[in-house]
Amino acid sequence: MKPYATGVPGPAIAPESAGHRAGRTLAAAAAVSVGAVTGTGAASIAGAAYFARRVLTPDRRRPDDTIILEAGDGHVVLGVGEETTVDGHYGLWLDGGRGHARVGEILAVDVAAGRVTRRVDGVDEGVLGPGTARWNPYYHWAAPAESLGVPTESVLVDAEVGPMPAWLIPGTDPQRWAILVHGRGARRQECLRAVAPLRATRHTVLIPAYRNDEDAPPGPDGRYNLGLSEWRDIDAAMRYAVAHGARDLTLVGWSMGGAIVLQTLDRSDSAGLVGTVVLDGPVVDWADVLRFHARENHVPESIHRLSTTLMGRQWSRRLVGVHEAVDVARTNWVARAGELRHRMLLIHSRDDEFVPFGPSLELAQARPDLITWVPWETARHCKEWNTDPRRWEDAVVDFLTTSLLSGRG
Repeated sequence: MKPYATGVPGPAIAPESAGHRAGRTLAAAAAVSVGAVTGTGAASIAGAAYFARRVLTPDRRRPDDTIILEAGDGHVVLGVGEETTVDGHYGLWLDGGRGHARVGEILAVDVAAGRVTRRVDGVDEGVLGPGTARWNPYYHWAAPAESLGVPTESVLVDAEVGPMPAWLIPGTDPQRWAILVHGRGARRQECLRAVAPLRATRHTVLIPAYRNDEDAPPGPDGRYNLGLSEWRDIDAAMRYAVAHGARDLTLVGWSMGGAIVLQTLDRSDSAGLVGTVVLDGPVVDWADVLRFHARENHVPESIHRLSTTLMGRQWSRRLVGVHEAVDVARTNWVARAGELRHRMLLIHSRDDEFVPFGPSLELAQARPDLITWVPWETARHCKEWNTDPRRWEDAVVDFLTTSLLSGRG
C-alpha cells in the first residue's frame, strides 16, 4: 500500500514522532549554522557547535500535531498529513497525553477537503472527539500488562549512572532472553511491537530505559552520545539478564537503539552470549544520517563536517557540551562490517524519511553470511510493523527459529 497524497498541503499539523522532532531540531540548528557561515571563522565554529549540541540534546517537547475533525461509530476523520495518510496501525494521544486511541486502515481520503477517514481499533482511555491530538507511532500506549495483557514485572537495572527502570515479561525458556532498545527521543512503548514474536519463540523479554530517558537518570552531560555511552546501560541490562538465568541473548534495536546495540556488541564483555540480533530502521552510520539532514536543511557541507569534528575531539568537548568525545566514525558499521560477528535480521524501509536506508542495504550486502535483509516500502521511520504487523512478526519468528535450528542463535 502506498501513501496517499504525501506532502499535499492540508489542515493537519506537522506529524509527531521521535524522528520528526529530531528533524525539527536539525532544522533549527540549520538556520543558525547557515548564518554563521557568512561571518567569521569563530562564528562558523559557534554555528557548528550549536548544530552539534542540537543533535545531541534530548527534546522534551511533545506538542499536538494532528487534527481530529470528527469521530463517529468505529471511525475518525483526521486532517490530511504525511503521517495520517500512510495506511497501517497507529495511535493518537488525546487530552494532553492523558487519553489514547488506536486507529487502523484508511477508509477514505478527500485531498481537496483535507480529510482522511480511518477505522478506530479502540479507545484505551479518554474521549475521542474533535480537537487536536498527537500522533503515536508506537500504537501501544502503556506498560505491557495494560497494552498487551501479558504478565509484567517492573524492575530496576543497576547501571553506571543509576538504576534504570525496566519491564520484565517472563518467557517459557528461562535461559533465552531478549533485550529491547528503543530509539532516540522515543519511549519504551516503541518496543512493545516485538513482544509477541519474542514470546512465541519462548524468550523472556527485558525492556530497559537508558540514560537521558524521561524516566531514567541522566548521563554525566545530559546529552545523547549516539550510542557511544548508552551501550553501557544495555550492557548493564545484559548483566541483569545473566544474573537471573539468561544464557542466550537476543538484542533488538530501533533507530538509535540499533546504533546502541551495535556498540554493545562491539564493547560488552557479555557480547559472546548474544546469539541473534534484530535491527529495525537502525542507524548504522551516524555520519550519513547527519549529512542527510544537513543537506535537507541547506546546512553547508563545511559546517556539517566541522560539527562532527567538534563532537569527536577532546579539546572541543565543552563547546559541544559532552562529557566524553563523540567519535562519529566509530558508528560507521558499513566501514566496520568486517568486525561483525553476530547473526542479524535487518529490516529497513526504502521510504524512511529520517534514517536513509542506503547504509543498511550496504551493510547487508557486505555481510550476507551474517545478515538476513528484509526490505520494506511505504513505511516511514521505524514504522514497518505499523504498516504490516503480520509480515514483521513472521519475519522475526522465522529468523529466530531458523537461527535456533541452525545452532547459531
